[in-house]
Amino acid sequence: MGLLSSLLGILGFGIGFPFGLFIGFYFFIYSESKDVEDPVIRPVCEIDTVSMEDLMPEIPLWLKSPDYDRVDWLNKFISDMWPFLDKAICNIIRSSAEPIFAEYIGKFKIESIEFKNLSLGTLPPTIHGLKVCETNEKELVMEPAIRWAGNPNIIVAVTISSIQVTFQLVDFQVFAAPRVTLKPLVPAIPCFANIVVSLMKPNIDFGINVLGGDIMSVPGLYRYVQERIKKEVACLYLWPKSLEVPVLDTSTLAVMKPVGILHVKVVRALKLLKMDLLGLSDPYVKVSLSGEKLSTKKTTVKKKTLNPEWNEDFKLSVKDPQSQMLLINVYDWDKVGSHDRLGTQTFPLKMLLPNEPKEVTLELLKDTNVTDPRNKKQRGQIMLELTYAPFREDNDGFSGLLEGFSRKDSVFDKTPSNISQTGAGLLLVTVQGAHDVEGSRHNNPYVLMIRKTRNPLWNEEFQFLLEEPPLQEKIHIKVMSKRTSISFHSKESLGHVDINLADVVHNGRINQKYHLIDSKNGVIHVELRWKTI
Repeated sequence: MGLLSSLLGILGFGIGFPFGLFIGFYFFIYSESKDVEDPVIRPVCEIDTVSMEDLMPEIPLWLKSPDYDRVDWLNKFISDMWPFLDKAICNIIRSSAEPIFAEYIGKFKIESIEFKNLSLGTLPPTIHGLKVCETNEKELVMEPAIRWAGNPNIIVAVTISSIQVTFQLVDFQVFAAPRVTLKPLVPAIPCFANIVVSLMKPNIDFGINVLGGDIMSVPGLYRYVQERIKKEVACLYLWPKSLEVPVLDTSTLAVMKPVGILHVKVVRALKLLKMDLLGLSDPYVKVSLSGEKLSTKKTTVKKKTLNPEWNEDFKLSVKDPQSQMLLINVYDWDKVGSHDRLGTQTFPLKMLLPNEPKEVTLELLKDTNVTDPRNKKQRGQIMLELTYAPFREDNDGFSGLLEGFSRKDSVFDKTPSNISQTGAGLLLVTVQGAHDVEGSRHNNPYVLMIRKTRNPLWNEEFQFLLEEPPLQEKIHIKVMSKRTSISFHSKESLGHVDINLADVVHNGRINQKYHLIDSKNGVIHVELRWKTI
């Protein structure tokens, strides 16, 4: 009886179990639950406030914030390139991590550390919006909002005392809004010299499986790891700290800026050539620096003498003391016709020590070609006193900032006491451009004339050597329009601005946009620098 009961039980189970699975599968597939309804799809503009707040974390930034732009094309590009980016990034990670792993081999009984698997997975990061920040500097600032919920396959095997322990990274998620700055902008492909990256409060979440178990579930460990990551990131790349990646060599691209002042005293000349009918000359001297077109200085004319004395002082701005030459030319003044050159000579600035006066006596030559036999003729001598005074270290000063862009903390740590308020200096005025300048008759605004535009870009620099800091002075900048054809109104004022130079002396540098006076909407962009010796 017991045996028969067991056989019947087994038989019933064998028949009832498949039958029950079939019935359950049938009802699961073909029956419809009354509790499940089709979702209601509505436009965003019709969603109420409470529902919108629930959806906000999932809405991309280009929809929530009007200053973020949609970049679907960039996400498509990243998606198509991701298999190749995955391999390239993993190669960088491997080459960077292997030297770090090698430092721990032999310590704590560690025999080896290696990657068993290294892949960032098949899911690329997505950019939920891109904001471009406008500044007054020659740079392009972008802030992409990046989210990445990836499926990386990263397994590190650590062998300790012949026992292998594996660590696997799982559930990796990143949300970051890096600030990417391309600067300075230069006239050479790719048109920027450096890529500067800073992180703006990144959020990183992940799990670590050790021997199949997630150790991040240990109470207190998750919070400790998160705080540790935040501190390490803050020490490295959290704004205003940054990672700078050089792209071009700026030394070959940057426009040379003045680095000092050369004080030239033309003392006297001796035994000059006789050029007049009475056996005398009317000499004067021109001095300039090589590579400069507009900085020629000229002495007064000394009448009827072959041994003139001037004792006249001049100042020349120096851009490269290692390569520039002082050019000296002595002429004979004539009332009619061109002036005859009595002699010429050059002097390399690299022979001068900073802030140390040097007296030099130079033999005048016919020209700078030393092999020319005509240079053997005696043309006299010229005596000069030269002093090279380099500027103090450059001060970035204050850069006028537009809405949506932050200031650098280091700028405001500098006090006015760091800038000398006495002594000679060089005032550099760079007129970058203007916009919305409009005349009633014509629009050809000029520093250098640009035709038919309301938004001219000049990037033109002017230099002013001053004996004293311009603490009580103002600079007057006027935007004019010039008609190219014959007209009764050949010139027209498009607006002007007066800038207090005391601010430049105190800050060292100002880079701002100013609203033009007597202009409806005109704005001019001016950069001013004050350099002291």
